Amino acid sequence: MQFRIGLEDPATPEVIALLDEGDAYGASLYPAASNHFLPLEALRAPNVWFVVARNEQGEAVGTGALALTEGWAELKRMWVVPAARGKGLSKAILSDLEARARDAGIALIRLETGVDNHEALALYARTGFSRCGPFGDYSADPLSVFMQKELGTGGSSTA
Repeated sequence: MQFRIGLEDPATPEVIALLDEGDAYGASLYPAASNHFLPLEALRAPNVWFVVARNEQGEAVGTGALALTEGWAELKRMWVVPAARGKGLSKAILSDLEARARDAGIALIRLETGVDNHEALALYARTGFSRCGPFGDYSADPLSVFMQKELGTGGSSTA
């Protein structure tokens, strides 16, 4: 199965439906205080790169975002619809975002995910992320896992 991944505005009905699906999944696993979704308007901010994966029919089947901060970026809104899972799409979305970060000279990607997101935790571990402590505005949460990955940018890092 072929997929196309590209930057898109998240404020389209089709993409909003994907975001809502991801929110519902998170809400089924964790209390609201342990879900750290970027809201739609934040996903449209100039410091956020939001990508959508589309299948051969042009349907949106996955999302991912990087929220850029000074010296590093946070991975947000990774979601692939159940019907498109197991085909390497999550890894492709992650690779796309990492390449964008490298091209921009960003040397570090961080993320927060939940302890029960076993597939996500496995993906991140397989792709070189390692566990770390809370970062940014996060506090320690027994339901959260914090991870980070150093990117080879070819330049020097201040992160």
